[in-house]
Amino acid sequence: MATGSNNSKLWTGFSLVAALGAATVARKVLDTTWRATTGKTPPANPADPDVELWEAVAWAAVSGTLIALARMLATRRAAQYYQRSTGHLPAQLQKDPLL
Repeated sequence: MATGSNNSKLWTGFSLVAALGAATVARKVLDTTWRATTGKTPPANPADPDVELWEAVAWAAVSGTLIALARMLATRRAAQYYQRSTGHLPAQLQKDPLL
């Protein structure tokens, strides 16, 4: 298996793909749920003054939370897979020995 900076590049690419995939799936689920719940299309730009304030705040809170959680969970799963494949966590996720 690759070592050093190659492992770092492998992890960077692997975690990026996992996070982007999770964010895409979360966004599709969120869009569908928003339409079913509110009967409206999700706001394309919550900062637009034509979007009602309650809708902008709700969209920002719900979408931000759901997408961040999906990305975090996907990255954790990717780290578990990486660890099983290489025998160690990526350097970016290893605990600081001083802590």
